[in-house]
Amino acid sequence: MTHPLHNPVWEALSTHQVFFNLGNDMLKYYPADICPFVGLNNWHDKDFALLESALPANRTFSVPFYKEIHFPDAFEVLFAIPLYQMICNHFHPVEKSTQHIVPLTEEHIPQMLTLTEQTKPGPFYQRTIEFGNYHGIFDGDKLVSMAGQRMQTHTHTEVSAICTDPAYSGRSYAKMLTSHICSLIIDAGKIPFLHVRQDNTSAIGLYKKLGFEISTEIFFAVFKKK
Repeated sequence: MTHPLHNPVWEALSTHQVFFNLGNDMLKYYPADICPFVGLNNWHDKDFALLESALPANRTFSVPFYKEIHFPDAFEVLFAIPLYQMICNHFHPVEKSTQHIVPLTEEHIPQMLTLTEQTKPGPFYQRTIEFGNYHGIFDGDKLVSMAGQRMQTHTHTEVSAICTDPAYSGRSYAKMLTSHICSLIIDAGKIPFLHVRQDNTSAIGLYKKLGFEISTEIFFAVFKKK
C-alpha cells in the first residue's frame, strides 16, 4: 500500500486542487502558467498511450513519483533527478523573529519571478501565486527571500519556492519563512511536506531541525512530447 504523497500530483488534482485540473479522470495536469506538473494514477506502461494521445504537445511537463518512470520513445526526457520527499509530523517552530515577514500579493509577482529565476528553487510562473500563502522578507522595497505552498491534498500541503537572494544568505531567512509557512499549514489542520534535492545537505539539515523527516525517495523528471 503506497502513501498518497507517493503520487502527489494525482492526489492533489483529485482532491483539494481538483479545480486546477485541465485534464480528465485519467490524466490530470495544471495550467501552464501555474505549474508544469502532470499526473497519472499509476504510471504503468499501459498508461502512456493516454499520455501520448491526450497530453498537449506545446508545453513541457514534469512529474514527481515514488518510482522511476521509463518513458517510451514518443517522449523526450529533458532532465531527471532523484529527490527526497520530507514530511513534518513533529513540527519544531523557530522562535518568533523580529524580522518582518509579509504576505505576497499580485503586485509582488515581478519580484517573485526575478528572485526565483535567480535562485532556481523550482518552477515559478506568472500565476503560481494562486497556490496561495506566499510570504517574503524585504530589504527596503526589494524582495530578498520568500516561501509559499504548492500542491495540496485534503490532508497535506507542500511547502515550496523556498529561496533567498545569495547576497542575503546566512541570515536564517529561509528557516524563518519555512517555519512560518509550516505554521500556517498546521493552523489550517494539515501536515506540511516538501521535496528537496538529495545533494542539498544544508537544506535537508534545516528541514530536519524544523521537524521534517525523509519519508521516501522521489523520481523527478522534466519531459515533453517529441
